[in-house]
Amino acid sequence: MKAKNASEQAKQIKVTLVKSTIGALEKQKRTVEALGLKKIRQSKVHNDTQVVRGMIFVVKHLVAVEEVDG
Repeated sequence: MKAKNASEQAKQIKVTLVKSTIGALEKQKRTVEALGLKKIRQSKVHNDTQVVRGMIFVVKHLVAVEEVDG
């Protein structure tokens, strides 16, 4: 039961694509797609994990990140 409660209380972050991927490196385009973003101003909510943070670091110049409450 503890693991379930811990996952329910996991922090989440909202990632929004704010710049086009035109002219970006192929790795950056694939990372944006892996985050679930296809169009500018599209947002997705992800659990705040090291994997997602690493993906955001690769495309930090293309996205905006916010913490999501509850």
